[in-house]
Amino acid sequence: QVQLVESGGGLVQAGGSLRLSCAASGTIVRINAMGWYRQAPGKQRELVATITSGGFRNVADSVKGRFTISRDNAKNTMYLQMNTLKPEDTAVYYCKTDSLLADLRIVSSWGQGTQVTVSS
Repeated sequence: QVQLVESGGGLVQAGGSLRLSCAASGTIVRINAMGWYRQAPGKQRELVATITSGGFRNVADSVKGRFTISRDNAKNTMYLQMNTLKPEDTAVYYCKTDSLLADLRIVSSWGQGTQVTVSS
């Protein structure tokens, strides 16, 4: 199985920055896609950004130019650098991975979520 541990959330003023991390562990042979999603109160979970093992990125229009997704394949870790934060970025942020395990299964896994709160 895969365990995902997120960190880096918190409270920040509008215009500020935060950096989220997501560390994966388990019987992982390779992590294919990794991504960040968020869910605000009363809203559906939405995609923020994804990155493939080769570094191809897909970023939501709402955060394009402000958020940067990256990953360290050697550490099985993904990052989300969030700059120029806005109150509407307030949400619980979740990481997701699609991993090839040692038993040759491909599994999708979600982190527990980390709260990001942006005050105006």
